[in-house]
Amino acid sequence: MRHTEFWSRMEQALGAGYARSWADQFVMSDLGGRTASEALDAGVPPKQVWASVWRALELPARER
Repeated sequence: MRHTEFWSRMEQALGAGYARSWADQFVMSDLGGRTASEALDAGVPPKQVWASVWRALELPARER
């Protein structure tokens, strides 16, 4: 997964106006206590970050 696909999925799940804000503010323990944005900036693969976001948001399996 590329960063562009990650952000597209984030916008689909949370809306274009809220996705980046959520990614900058919501801390996830399975990302080492980082936000999605921090994890991406630290080099965590977007696919791994998306998996954490998917679990945190309790999205349907089809969006995994």
